[in-house]
Amino acid sequence: MTIEQEHAAPAAAATTGPGRDRQTSIYRQGVLGRRPVVPTDFATLERAARAASSAEAWAYVAGGAGEGRTMRNNRRAFDRWVTVPRMAHGHTTRDLSTTVVNTRLTSPLLLAPVGAGALMGADSDLQIARAAAATGVPYIFSNQGCNPMEDSAAAMGATPKWVQLYWSTDEALVDSILHRAEAIGAEAVVVTLDTTILGWRPQDLNLGSLPFAKGLGIAQYTSDPRFREIVAERIKRAVKQDVEVTLGAVRTLLQMSRNHPGRFLDNLRSPEPRASVETFLDIYSNPGLSWDHLATLRDRTRLPVVLKGILHPDDARRAFDLGVDAIVVSNHGGRQVDNAVASLDALIDIRAAIGRGPTVLLDSGIRTGADVFTALALGADAVLLGRPHMYGLAIAGQRGVEEVVRNVVAELDLTMALSGARSIAEIDERFVRPNPSF
Repeated sequence: MTIEQEHAAPAAAATTGPGRDRQTSIYRQGVLGRRPVVPTDFATLERAARAASSAEAWAYVAGGAGEGRTMRNNRRAFDRWVTVPRMAHGHTTRDLSTTVVNTRLTSPLLLAPVGAGALMGADSDLQIARAAAATGVPYIFSNQGCNPMEDSAAAMGATPKWVQLYWSTDEALVDSILHRAEAIGAEAVVVTLDTTILGWRPQDLNLGSLPFAKGLGIAQYTSDPRFREIVAERIKRAVKQDVEVTLGAVRTLLQMSRNHPGRFLDNLRSPEPRASVETFLDIYSNPGLSWDHLATLRDRTRLPVVLKGILHPDDARRAFDLGVDAIVVSNHGGRQVDNAVASLDALIDIRAAIGRGPTVLLDSGIRTGADVFTALALGADAVLLGRPHMYGLAIAGQRGVEEVVRNVVAELDLTMALSGARSIAEIDERFVRPNPSF
């Protein structure tokens, strides 16, 4: 090697990765006069989704508990931290892959379970599942989904899928959901702890709108053999009681058959759907859920167990003492308790209490790739994306979900590139500091 060769500047290397690829795709389409169907910033995404949604859909998906203070707390928590990029690091590629709960992820992102998704688009769970498969991002099937988990699993193919569990008052139904999750090849079960009863949600209440009361979001139940047994038992009891119907009621039905034959037929056909709804409302979640219930999981399923809804360090310790595989630090997107602690703030406290070893995921408040970077720096192993992917669904169905996912992953990749992080494993508290403006 000559002296000139030894001291020559290194050849420039092209930066590659999902961020650059996404930018290039959008800008090339822009040359042809085509703009993204799904906005790339959250504020515009939210406005577009609201315009595409019914009042009932928007109240349910975008609404929060009480005065919405928990949702605001979630966002302010992210604003209290700033990223500190490092320069001249010389890296041209990043490794966004990671592993959580024995699930290999191409990026530290999973799609959160959101109930009653059909409010935002027909066959919502299937569209989300297909988008997850197209982008390689795991999807956590909602226990309150609008398509059976078996159908969603078929749409996912080999892409990892997890299953959410709401703990019913019927223990046999809990077992049935667990067995079905195993049968479809789920890689984990996510037990949601913070919705043993619904929080006070004024947006829904002001409209008198609960999707489950209309039969939306109960497909995991109506497709379940144990649930159908419970409904059949209820119908039998109701039929027995109706044997003693009064002569006046019979006359009313006969009159309806003459004046409104369609409505009469509807009454004849309605018992099972109505009984399904009423049964769901009675048993879908157990207000008395306790640590004793959770301690039985190891004997009831071979799947890794994730507990979702942890906010207090003592609960985190207890979860891991119980032998769970991971927790999700979450306040349910601000939908359950008004003015609850922000999930990001809770994450910091929990990591201080349990150390870096146990697997901890985060949801509630994640909007952008930069948010993902902050969450990882402060101790999350991966994050769950909720409202943003639902907004994509409202705007453009499966394609909308795909574009939201690609945008979030692209921004994460670019944030890593511009900050000097070569891999997810490298992202830690060295990259952030408290915002001096707060």
